[in-house]
Amino acid sequence: MKVVIDMLRGFCMAMADSVPGVSGGTVAFLLGFYDEFINSLNDLISGGKAERIRAIKFLVKLGVGWVAGFSVCVLVLAQLFNIYIYEISSLFIGLTVFAIPVVFIEERKNLKGKYISPLFILPGAALVLAITFFNSSSTEENGVNLAQPSLALGSMLFVSAMIAITAMVLPGISGSTLLLIFGLYVPVITAVKELLHMHFEYLPMLLVFGAGVIVGVVLIIKLVKLCLKKFRAQTVYFIFGLMLGSVYAIIMGPTTLEEPKPMMDLSTFSILPFILGGAVVLGMQFFKHKGIKAKK
Repeated sequence: MKVVIDMLRGFCMAMADSVPGVSGGTVAFLLGFYDEFINSLNDLISGGKAERIRAIKFLVKLGVGWVAGFSVCVLVLAQLFNIYIYEISSLFIGLTVFAIPVVFIEERKNLKGKYISPLFILPGAALVLAITFFNSSSTEENGVNLAQPSLALGSMLFVSAMIAITAMVLPGISGSTLLLIFGLYVPVITAVKELLHMHFEYLPMLLVFGAGVIVGVVLIIKLVKLCLKKFRAQTVYFIFGLMLGSVYAIIMGPTTLEEPKPMMDLSTFSILPFILGGAVVLGMQFFKHKGIKAKK
């Protein structure tokens, strides 16, 4: 039963990681296994033999579910993203906006009495706003084709993957949102879809992207563990800032498509997908607490 549960956890993380909005780390946090996830990654990198074996068993189960979930999402999203960009973006905003109070409630004990820590919201939001502002109007990333390898493209993919996986690990802005900001979300999703259809000309650049992901995990996991242990309140508020900033990134998302569309406004915002996004977050929180009660 634990195998199935861990695979479902990975599946849910993949659904978050594959779309801009809430990160896989947020899903792990909402479902109550974030500490196990972080500790397993840390043990895999620097743990003893027994710890690494235990970490591998957990991460393999999680990984199988993640690959299955990501593959399903890619096959669907690659077809829908350009057509229903505003509806999907509304869903992403719902995921993000509803996740913020949920995380706040979960962390209220750690945040209580930390009156200076809320200031860390500002640099978190400013970071995403700045990246979005300087990239959303750029045309250099539009039309990126991962089937045409180059040193410049490979370097950009490697660095972007390192940054994106950092966001996926943190319970805050999603790595997909950062890829959206960098103008790489649609090209990467399309490349994965084409590879699943046995078009191997996309493989070299995807391997570069994967290498960036691995390096990013190794570099960030120790820092994340340290920050959450010694500066938890400041880190959580910084994450809130990232999440708030990601809403602006999602609003600007349509401008980063291969065929750019106007940024989202009130006329293109869809309330039903927004509510659905909120329902998904609240549903995950419900099942988390239901699982905790079942253990008791």
